[in-house]
Formats: sequence, structure tokens, C-alpha cells
Amino acid sequence: MEWQKRHNKKESGTVDMTQGNPVRHILTFAIPLFIGNIFQQVYNIVDTMVAGYNLGDSAIAAIGATSSLYGLLVNFAWGLNSGFGIVVARKFGAKDEEGLKSSIAAMIVLNTVITALISVAALVFLRVFMRGLNVPETIFEEAYDYLAIIVAGMIATILYNMCAGILRAVGNSRTPLYFLIFSSILNLSMDVLFIMGLGWGVQGAAAATVIAQSVSALLAGGYIMKYYKDILPERQHFRFEKTFLMEMLGTGSSMAFMLCVVSLGSVLYQRAINGLGDTLIVAHTAARKIIETLMMPLSSIATANSTFVSQNFGAKQYRRIEKSIRKVLGMEVLWGVLSCALVYLFGRLAIRFLTNTKDEEVIWNAVLSIRIHFICYPALGILLALRTSLQAMGSKFVPIIASSLELAGKIVTGFVLIPAFGYLWVCLTEPIIWVVCMAFLIVVFVVKNPLKKAMELDQINTGEKNKKGIFEKEAIDTCASTRLGICTK
Repeated sequence: MEWQKRHNKKESGTVDMTQGNPVRHILTFAIPLFIGNIFQQVYNIVDTMVAGYNLGDSAIAAIGATSSLYGLLVNFAWGLNSGFGIVVARKFGAKDEEGLKSSIAAMIVLNTVITALISVAALVFLRVFMRGLNVPETIFEEAYDYLAIIVAGMIATILYNMCAGILRAVGNSRTPLYFLIFSSILNLSMDVLFIMGLGWGVQGAAAATVIAQSVSALLAGGYIMKYYKDILPERQHFRFEKTFLMEMLGTGSSMAFMLCVVSLGSVLYQRAINGLGDTLIVAHTAARKIIETLMMPLSSIATANSTFVSQNFGAKQYRRIEKSIRKVLGMEVLWGVLSCALVYLFGRLAIRFLTNTKDEEVIWNAVLSIRIHFICYPALGILLALRTSLQAMGSKFVPIIASSLELAGKIVTGFVLIPAFGYLWVCLTEPIIWVVCMAFLIVVFVVKNPLKKAMELDQINTGEKNKKGIFEKEAIDTCASTRLGICTK
């Protein structure tokens, strides 16, 4: 196909992962994705550092006390786009040009409608949600101001993720990175200007984040319009068949629901943490920044694997998928062990650098949290790799079940264990959940073996197709013989 040949050129950044070395494809895709995720994480880290150095611990607590609620909203929209991207990648791998354009058209429509609904609902009920989170009165108004600005600008985050999802689905993970680097530098500059120069407080940190994300969205959208015109939908591609629209919505909503279940658990979890007081909120917030930053390589490899599996599943390259999953699991475990060693060696130094706090209770509790979490990082890597592989192969319910296990664990912890036993269970909850969910997904892969089932189904379909071809050929030969007058019957 001409459009695919043009975009398979090295300089375009687009990669057909159905050919070539699987590990090279995954690593080449994952490295820019990892760097991009780091810069995206820098948005929140810079807010925390600038706020901590200039506004004090109360500002960090205000930002951290509502982070799980913001995460719930963003993860829903991000999950939708990740699910939509799986369908786009399958169409690209199957070399289905019309299907590719229709899937992008569906992304545009569904994102527009859903983002508008989420943003309006979140702003209307924001104070109610924050009361439910048990945000302390001492930081309530600061936290509200920060989150209201972030939510109002959520459309920028969604637009960027949609454009980046399209580029990544066709194998281009480098271009979104360039936009993120630029916008992260812009974010840092505006943080300094708004907080240190203009004295806007946490509102300045929120405004800087929204503006920077808006710039990255505009750059990504402009790039697609300029360099990817021939995969963009036309008017006729916005006329969707019901079955196709349901496939897109089903794949997107299943991943969004999965992430929402995880984030809802985090909201309930955060509510319990907020009841422990400002000092432990600061400790938890600082620990989360390190946990999420060092989680980036794990999630980047898993996301790269998802694109690889999606393209090859569309192309029915099942053996390539099988080999790649084994190697991805090895890479995930290796990073889990390495990051654990880094935390034990430099964790205390990182906490002090991140927060600039002099409170030894904050430092001690934050270090305790990261040390317990990172012991189970190899299990988290396996969990992410298996879950994204299942999603890329069209499994909608197993990842949701795994996420529901996480929700159940956080509900028990948030309502029972943290109030009864305190901060220790804040540190223990997620590591235990990671191990349980990992074990569940391993059992699913061993018992159900989705790749084997896909291969068997493909063989059956191929056999029926070949058999049909033989019958058709025999019928044609019979007709030809009759016309020539040499039919034996």
C-alpha cells in the first residue's frame, strides 16, 4: 500500500512492527516513550519541587491531597485513547487503510464527547468529591484552586494523548517525545515565573501545567495534519457502522474502566491517607513521585509491547508475539531489580532533594514507603507486561478482573487497615496487590493461553477458506469441461 510505504521510511518515524527483530522494535519504540514519560512526570515533579522550595510543606500537601482524584479523571481519558490506539495499531498491522481512517475518525468523535462530559461533571461536583476525599480543612482551598485549574484544562491533556496515541499506534514514538521535551521546559520556566516571580502560589503551578500541556497538544496535532495527511479520515469515514463503533468503544472503555477501577481504589486509598495528617500526606506525596518516576521504564516497555502485539495480532504473526512476550518479561524483571537497588542506595537523598523538607518524620516515612514498594517492583513489571499483552490481543474482561482485585484490596485497606494500623499499611498495600494480580495473570496465561487459541482459530478459518477455494475451483473446472464438450458426466 502506497500510504504505508511512504510512512515506513526511517525519517518519518513510523515503524511496521510485523517485520524485523522484535526486541529491537520494542526497545527502539520504548526508549523515546520512556524519555517522554519522564518529561510528562516532570510536570508534577517540578510543581512539587517549586512549591516545596518556595511555598513550604502545606503547598505540597495541597497538591498531593487531590492527586488521586485528578489521576482518576486523566486515567479514564488516557485509557480510552490507549484502547482506541490498539484498534488503530491492528488496522495498521493488517494494512487496512479504510479501517485505519475510520478508527481515527472514531477516536476524534468519542474523545470530544467524553472529554466534554467528564470536564463539566468534574467541575460541577469538585468540592463534593474533595469532601469525600477527606481533604484537611487547613489545605482545602489551596487544593481546590489547584485542582479546578487542572480539571478546566484537561482538554489539552486529552488532545495531546489522542495525537500521541495515533502516532504511537503506527510505530512513531519519537515525535511525541520532542513535543514533551519542549513543553516540559516551558512548564519549568512558567513555574518559576508564576510562583517565584508573580507570587501566584499553587494556582501558578496549575496554570503552568495547563499551558504547557496545551502547547504540546497543538504541536502534536499540527504535526499530524502536516505529515500524516494520507491517514487522516475524510467525511465518509465519520459514518460508522454500529459494529465497528461498538468495537472501538468496547476496547477503549474496557481499558478506561480498568484504569478507573485502579484510580478509584487510589482515591479511596488517598482518603484514608488524608486522615493521617499533613506530615504523612507530604511523606506519601514525595514517595509517590519517586515510585511513579521509576515506574516509567516498566510502563514504557509494556506500552511498546502493546503496540508490537497489536500490530502483529492484526497481521496474525502469533509466533512473533509469543517470543516477544518472553523477552519483555525478562526486561521488566531486570529493571525491577535495578530500581530496587537504586532506591535502597539513594532513596533518602532523593526524598530530601525532591521536597527540601527538614522534617525527619517526613523523610523517614517516605523512605520506608519507597523501600517496601520497590521490593515488589519485579512483580509489577510482570503484571504490566501480561496485562498490556492481553489488552492488545482483544481481551477485555481479564484485565478488568485483575484491576477489580486491586480495587478490593484498596477498599479493605482504606476503610479498615489504615485507620486501624496507620501508615505502615499505606506502604504495604500496593506491593501485596501487585504480587496477587501478577499471580492471577500468570495463571490466566498458562491455563487459557490466548495465543494458542488465536492460532487454532486462525487455522480453522484458513482451512475452511482453502476448502471453499477447492470446491470453487472444482466447480469452475466442471463448467469449463462442459462447455468444451469433454465432460465425463
